[in-house]
Amino acid sequence: MDIQIVISGFVALYIFMLAGFAGWVIIGRVPAILHTPLMSGSNFVHGIVVVGGLSALLNASSGLEQVIGFFAVLLGAGNSAGGYAVTDRMLAMFQTKGHSLKHAKAGRARGNHARARPSKQG
Repeated sequence: MDIQIVISGFVALYIFMLAGFAGWVIIGRVPAILHTPLMSGSNFVHGIVVVGGLSALLNASSGLEQVIGFFAVLLGAGNSAGGYAVTDRMLAMFQTKGHSLKHAKAGRARGNHARARPSKQG
């Protein structure tokens, strides 16, 4: 039993526009506090886009399909890398000045009592 689904041009365009509108409505209602976790999930989705683009590129039979697959991989990889850069930058905003992430992790592992306090010499 071989089932093959073929989507014509207008149906594919309709699905694309519907998905874009649904994404716009859903993302527009996300509070600002949840933006960083949402970016991490978005990066995961773009990784799936890259895998789908690679699949389309490897199964391409015409030049047009190869070009579309190439741009799908290129844009998905660029969007994923940019998303990780933005997420890293957003997380850096929550770090205290003068401390790197490595120092912050070490401080949490030791506990709050291990922090150096200035001595009161008079």
